[in-house]
Amino acid sequence: MAARASSPEKRPGFFSQLRTLYTFTQQTYRGLPWMLVGVVLAGAALGVGIGFLIPPVAVWSIILWGVTGLLFGVLMGLTLTTRLSTRAMYKRIDGVPGATGHVISTSLGRSWQANENPVGVNPKTQEAVYRVIGRGGVVIIGEGSRGRLTRLVNDERQKVQRVASGVPLTVIYVGHGDDDVPISQLATRIKKLPKKIDRATMAAVIKRVDSVSQSLTSLPIPKGIDPTKVRAPRPR
Repeated sequence: MAARASSPEKRPGFFSQLRTLYTFTQQTYRGLPWMLVGVVLAGAALGVGIGFLIPPVAVWSIILWGVTGLLFGVLMGLTLTTRLSTRAMYKRIDGVPGATGHVISTSLGRSWQANENPVGVNPKTQEAVYRVIGRGGVVIIGEGSRGRLTRLVNDERQKVQRVASGVPLTVIYVGHGDDDVPISQLATRIKKLPKKIDRATMAAVIKRVDSVSQSLTSLPIPKGIDPTKVRAPRPR
């Protein structure tokens, strides 16, 4: 007798996701409950105030505007929690090996092709180099000490230049030095690069670079980060 087909995995409901989002954020921002209460009350007070200002001033009008303000406050509270959850995520992964791969694989969108696995790793020190290809060209990202990353970055730079001559190439170091980019600003920095190549050229560059690159799957994510534990859940 054939085995029964496994039932599809049940996704968590909206309120379950919301609770998870709140718990995740509150672990970093202990004052979150008071922030949310303040935002909701401010929204309700704003609604009541509008009810008194807009004629005709009547009880039903004040109640209606108060409820509207309350709902607006709830919406603003959800928006605040979502933004703080993103900040909390970046605080948790800042300085953790593998954080760069997590960010570039989840935050760049369709205009960029990236993989959470590095293209070069120093197994002793966990310094790693990542590569992103998009409309802005090729971006090589170093994670770790600049001094120990020199060889890995130069090797990747030469590899790209051999097969994609003329394509813009940018090198970024993640960190907190004078010329470094904090992990929280990495995705924004890459997205701001001017678009220099079209989609057809981008696809060709990806194919050429991959053809001379070591298989991404052969290089593991540097130990230190578990993406499933730092990704801030978002309610749908």
